[in-house]
Amino acid sequence: MKRGITVLLSLTVLLTLAYFTASKWAIRHETVSFYDPARDNRLVAVDIAVRWDKEMQADAGMITLPVTIINHGNTVKHTEYSFLANIFAARGYLVISPQHDLPTDPPMVTRVGEIYVGRLPQIQRGVANIHFAISEMKKIQPNADYSRVTMVGHSMGGDITMYFAKQYPDEIKKVVTLDNLRVPFLTEGKFKILSFRSHDTEFKPDPGVVPDADECEKAGITVVNTRFQHNDMRDTGPDAAKSSIQTMLDKFLEDTDSSSLRPVPTNVPDPLTVNPGPVPLASNPTPANKPIAN
Repeated sequence: MKRGITVLLSLTVLLTLAYFTASKWAIRHETVSFYDPARDNRLVAVDIAVRWDKEMQADAGMITLPVTIINHGNTVKHTEYSFLANIFAARGYLVISPQHDLPTDPPMVTRVGEIYVGRLPQIQRGVANIHFAISEMKKIQPNADYSRVTMVGHSMGGDITMYFAKQYPDEIKKVVTLDNLRVPFLTEGKFKILSFRSHDTEFKPDPGVVPDADECEKAGITVVNTRFQHNDMRDTGPDAAKSSIQTMLDKFLEDTDSSSLRPVPTNVPDPLTVNPGPVPLASNPTPANKPIAN
């Protein structure tokens, strides 16, 4: 009897591993290049992630794909968030990750005292890239819901995400940010917001960016405090960081995709803790040899 239970448990583990392996390999990644004639043919490269079977069903007109936009951090490539793209794609989303900055762009300069510390032009450029990428993607995959998208972003990409949500709330289904530092959260409760916050002394949110606990509760905002550093929240980060973020993100999607009325789960595995209040900061600075994504 014990042997039978052991065999059954072993089979269950193998089947689970096979499922996740198959899901990963069932996702197609492709990078396409678009050129915006309205901006001197500016290059907007886009990484696409989608499940093969869902794409075939959409091509046949059987389903309409939900859409996720992933926005990269400063100095980080648009292809460096596959650990996020795969979570969404595995759930049947069409994932679009545009490249917002180019080597030919002027350097970003921080101007203390100006709105968003002087980064509004770069944020607005990101918004223009998103709208242009969506318009071009409609030609490639018309059977997707581009009218209301899930917007995701890390660092500077998180600021682009939040700014887009503020300017175009009717185009948003839900929002996920990873350590956005400049643009304050939208607190009108029009959609669910999930935000992962780092434990990093070098990268601190500006005053007023992250709402307090009461505002979060009223607005449907879930703040996840992590032990990880700001630059850990991408493909080059440690596996522990990526795995923990994926776990919480998957639970958030399971909840919000099935019902907008059910609460977001808060029993998050260590090292994540859910806290709808301000983020505590650690005393371990980001290593100097890591690219800065703010």
